[in-house]
Amino acid sequence: MPRPLIGITSYLEAARWGDWVREAVLSPPAYARAVERAGGVPVLLPPLGPAVAAEHARHLSGVILAGGGELDPTLYGAARDERLGEPQPHRDRFELALARAAVQAGLPLLGVARGMHVLNVAQGGSLIPWLPDAVDSHELHTGGGHVLQVSVSSRLGEAVGDRVEATAPHRQAIRRLGTGLIPVAWADDQIVEGVELRDHPFGVGVQWHPERDDDRLVAALVEAAARSGPRPEAGSGSGTRAGTEARAGARDLPGAAAQPEEARR
Repeated sequence: MPRPLIGITSYLEAARWGDWVREAVLSPPAYARAVERAGGVPVLLPPLGPAVAAEHARHLSGVILAGGGELDPTLYGAARDERLGEPQPHRDRFELALARAAVQAGLPLLGVARGMHVLNVAQGGSLIPWLPDAVDSHELHTGGGHVLQVSVSSRLGEAVGDRVEATAPHRQAIRRLGTGLIPVAWADDQIVEGVELRDHPFGVGVQWHPERDDDRLVAALVEAAARSGPRPEAGSGSGTRAGTEARAGARDLPGAAAQPEEARR
């Protein structure tokens, strides 16, 4: 059986090699190495434009929405914040289109850090643009490692167990869950750090970087991609239930236990 092709989103940035300074497609090697160790074939996806997203989804077996800079807040109805980096509209547009195509096609999907935020916004959700303004416990999220609780009945829990240590700091978090997404991992202050798509073969987003020091989640994605195979119906409009729900709009996080009151305002 051919090894599954796993697309990995990437940067399009100026880079230097030798005497040359040119625009280049860039990706931290940890993603490709984790996919290769899990038995997949990594394929870098340059953010060349949203029009190609459905074609990528048609020919790939799985997708990793990789980490990176923060999404432009105007994409989910918030004001831009000068504390955030410069927006990258080319990458934002491409990855939002790719996330929607993957959801519609039932393509196994893993969102990492920024990638979880892309998935949430693609499903009609919103973010807290600057987390330290929203919670008193922001040191948990901006200072490095903290232990997260994981739902053992989730696909994420099946891969990593009921607890995981997250070592990547982040300055944003989910405010309103996108349609079809459910929370499956939380920090001690109840900020959502992991989500899953209902009725989808494998649609997981996490706010940490599993490709760096724990391959289990990447391995679970590759395994799901191997079971699913290529997606010939991607972009055909048939979609999954999750994709159908995504077009109907988003929902707020269920109950006070999902997020603190400060984060939900």
